[in-house]
Amino acid sequence: MDILAHGLWAGAGLVALSNAGPVNKPSLAWAVALAVVPDVVHTLPVAAWALASGTPGEWLQYATAAPGGEPDFPAWVAFWSHQVHCVFHSALVAAAVTALLWAWLRRLWLPLLGWWSHIVIDVFTHSADFFPSPVFYPITYWGFDGIAWNEPWFMALNYAALLGVGVWLWRRRRA
Repeated sequence: MDILAHGLWAGAGLVALSNAGPVNKPSLAWAVALAVVPDVVHTLPVAAWALASGTPGEWLQYATAAPGGEPDFPAWVAFWSHQVHCVFHSALVAAAVTALLWAWLRRLWLPLLGWWSHIVIDVFTHSADFFPSPVFYPITYWGFDGIAWNEPWFMALNYAALLGVGVWLWRRRRA
């Protein structure tokens, strides 16, 4: 799924949860941030290389690439970008972080739901051809072969669903 949609779904999810209990604005902001972080951080090695090599346009080309259209990078850039992608899209890593925070705080840190929503959504909205989500990394790089999120029909359906959820939340809040 695209970065904007991840943030919108996480925000909508927390607003919907706010009826079950208080969700403060910082928690909402953190959840939205954690929903977009997995897709932002794995571009950092690419951005570092693009800036250092004097070709910042390569980062934009990478960020907007369609399957098979990614620019060529040095091996270290591809390696680190891939590893960071795997770490931030792994349910096993997210579970470990969730367990550590739960042990420390003695409760679920609500903003982690943004990260979890990212992982769950990406498992089903990434095809095997384009950044499949390695949900069981570091045990395996395997990723479910889902619907490619960048298919025009799917993007239209996704944003129509977001609009519908937004209208529902707005109407529910007014009532």
